[in-house]
Amino acid sequence: MKDPMEQSKQEMLAAIPRLRAFAVSLCGRGTAADDLVQETLTRAWSNLGSFEPGSNMIGWLYTILRNEFYSDFRKHRREVPDPEGQYAARLAKGPTQEEHMHFLDFREALGKLAHDHREALILVGASGLSYKEAADLCGCAVGTMKSRVNRARVRLAELLSVPSDTRLEHDMKWEAAVNASWADAPSGAE
Repeated sequence: MKDPMEQSKQEMLAAIPRLRAFAVSLCGRGTAADDLVQETLTRAWSNLGSFEPGSNMIGWLYTILRNEFYSDFRKHRREVPDPEGQYAARLAKGPTQEEHMHFLDFREALGKLAHDHREALILVGASGLSYKEAADLCGCAVGTMKSRVNRARVRLAELLSVPSDTRLEHDMKWEAAVNASWADAPSGAE
């Protein structure tokens, strides 16, 4: 009498041509079919202990192959072809810890500015108002508004250890950070 485990192995080996034909009928491509058969045999081998010796080996293998095919199909139908990695490159996002720490430093420094300087900087620098519009809003002269904004920028650069000759360009992220800081700042903070 043959060992049941050995008999199951022999049945699996004998089923390979039929498995491949079934896989080709599902996939339509030779290499995908070969991969599907290989995955089927790997799964069957790792679960051979759950196979009942004497039952229908080819039916069991077909079920594994079919389930594997449909699992792969469901997984791959949501994938977008990206042979040169262009889509993936646009999805990549760098670490945010450093940005968050810069934001916290900026928020703390902004809170240390005198209220009228912080207000002037937010109105002109972040909100995009002209000096005239900001001055009218605050009820002061245009020259006073320019002076407040300049002093606020100089003090903020000192607090953040930014060289005074650094040219800061408009940045939507910084604008959002400034607006968020302004909204959270206690009124009358000096």
